[in-house]
Amino acid sequence: MGAGRDARWSFAVPVALFYAALFVVYGTNVPFMPVWLDWRGLSPAEISIIVATPLFLRLFVTPVIAMAADREWAHRRYLIILAWLTLGFVLALAASQSFGGILLFATLLMLCNSTIMPLIETIAVNGMRHRGLHYGRVRLWGSLSFVAASFAGGVVINAYGGGAGVWLIAFGCGLTVLAGHFLPAEDRPDAPAKPSVPLWQGEALRDLMRQRKFLVFLVAAGLAIASHAAFYTFGILIWNQQGLSAAWSGSLWAIGVFAEVLLFSVSGSVIQRFGAAQLIALGAAAAILRWLVMAFDPPLAVLLPLQILHGLTYGATHIGAIHFIHDTVDREKQGTAQALYATMSSGVAMGCSTLIAGWAYARGGSMSYLAMVAISIVSLAAGLWLVKSRKGTVFGAAKVETA
Repeated sequence: MGAGRDARWSFAVPVALFYAALFVVYGTNVPFMPVWLDWRGLSPAEISIIVATPLFLRLFVTPVIAMAADREWAHRRYLIILAWLTLGFVLALAASQSFGGILLFATLLMLCNSTIMPLIETIAVNGMRHRGLHYGRVRLWGSLSFVAASFAGGVVINAYGGGAGVWLIAFGCGLTVLAGHFLPAEDRPDAPAKPSVPLWQGEALRDLMRQRKFLVFLVAAGLAIASHAAFYTFGILIWNQQGLSAAWSGSLWAIGVFAEVLLFSVSGSVIQRFGAAQLIALGAAAAILRWLVMAFDPPLAVLLPLQILHGLTYGATHIGAIHFIHDTVDREKQGTAQALYATMSSGVAMGCSTLIAGWAYARGGSMSYLAMVAISIVSLAAGLWLVKSRKGTVFGAAKVETA
């Protein structure tokens, strides 16, 4: 009994610490990278190019790296390499002066950093299931770290100006490197596959993309996450136009993340009760309600419960997606599947949704949320298809019907 508990703690603690370190980067990069770019003198158009470019390039980079890690069952090693590259690129970014140099190193920084996520997700989910741990209770430390990093970063920016933004990101990158070296060794399969064919001819990506249910899953989960684009990009600007103070805007953001943390803390029982596909559909349905109401500039009393819905619109969708992959994809292909999900939700779909949100915001302000409603409706339709397809079906990893 004691040995089993020690084994669980020896895995859960370093993984939780790694999530916390990684989300220091996210909690400083998302709000303060644009601040630093503006401090550097870049125009809004140049800033938008720098932010959007890595979102689209993830399609060509993240799945390839994840496939390589899957083939060698070396997710930890690839993760550590990427963490060191991220640190190097952020330091090069800090020294860059021209738009071309900033674009290059900011893109490399965000590509490497974002590719770390599917690798740690694969390590975490496999290790936690093996030890009887709950994914959400470990992952929530990342969300808490995001809140703390955003708040502390704001204090630093107020004290030292926008030029400190890149150094906040560099601090998070340094913590990620350190935490990566403390990650436990992976639980390797009894006979990991080592195909002799070149990586570019590997079958993992091709097999996944032939599975109709996996493609529908990417649409359902990816679009539910991508529907947050208007909120992430223009949410605080809209609140400011409504007359809300920066303090209230920050508090509303924190309420949303804490709702997400609360759901992560009970994710084990939630996933057992509802199932992965049902959580994805629930997240999409909540997104429709949330964005529809926010399109009409609701008062503060209504914004508070709408922010609590973030626990469903993001939290339920993400938990459902992680467990869907674990339950339906062969173990040796799960890193690739995680990468495809991350590339779809936070990459291509988010990039396209951000462009749509920008176009709609320029013409209608808060009515841009209606475009997110349309995206969420497509997500819900795909999610309900997944729920229906699983009823009465043994949905084995290698027994998924193909398109």
